[in-house]
Amino acid sequence: MLDRTRKHLSVSDMFNTPLTPEPIRTAFATFDPAKRARLERLRALIFEVAEETPGVGPVSETLKWGQPSYATPKGTPLRLGLTSSGDPALFAHCQSRVILDAHSQFGTDLNFEGNRAIVLSVDVPLPEDALRQVIHSALTYRLCR
Repeated sequence: MLDRTRKHLSVSDMFNTPLTPEPIRTAFATFDPAKRARLERLRALIFEVAEETPGVGPVSETLKWGQPSYATPKGTPLRLGLTSSGDPALFAHCQSRVILDAHSQFGTDLNFEGNRAIVLSVDVPLPEDALRQVIHSALTYRLCR
């Protein structure tokens, strides 16, 4: 869980703490600044939702396929990266229902890439409320099934 004393830190301050594993910092450094900022905010949202959600357990942060990946004992993994067209995205396991359920719930409010990703263009405001719900669904995926 995220330490509550860190809530007052900016996303860039939180990202640059020693608690961020070096491979994750290296992966984020490969993104151009606007896309990196978008993905760093998504990373922060994942930890915020995990902290606010009882029963999910700790968030593990690793690299999967070269992308930052976030998993909990009771959830299904989320990954952060770029789509084939180069847009920032939140990826979920394609065999889970996370993206399909989000599509049913949010329809045209979010931009989807099949059943695997929510595309988050840097040209539009980040839909944080909807993303919080999607992240919550992923982090609690096995609690609800």
